[in-house]
Amino acid sequence: MSEQDAVRLDKWLWAARFFKTRGLARDVIQGGKVQYNGQRTKPSRLVEVGATITVRQGHDNKEVVVLKVEGQRKSAPQAQLLYEETEASIALRAQHAELRKLSALHAPHPDRRPDKKQRRELIKVKSQRSDN
Repeated sequence: MSEQDAVRLDKWLWAARFFKTRGLARDVIQGGKVQYNGQRTKPSRLVEVGATITVRQGHDNKEVVVLKVEGQRKSAPQAQLLYEETEASIALRAQHAELRKLSALHAPHPDRRPDKKQRRELIKVKSQRSDN
């Protein structure tokens, strides 16, 4: 690999538009939310073509294979050409999304906050539970 092809992991994740800033990418890598070829890594790790990178984004993990090494941030369609998400990762994310939808149907968020009387009743019930 020539020196001009060498790109740090945090810079590659930023260029591939996984994160809005390099600093954010660095913090996530240092927090252990990014794995390079199945192992925890440092932001200064040099990215190689064919490497597998697992990135935690929100509730899901994205597993991508590096197709091209680029250190310059470009448009979103061009950034998507830098990597390819694995079939297993796509299927798992779809499955988790479906489970979240089902969960949201069974436990909907209340339309409004409880009023003063309802809050007092909740506090009363909670205090009775802690006394038992």
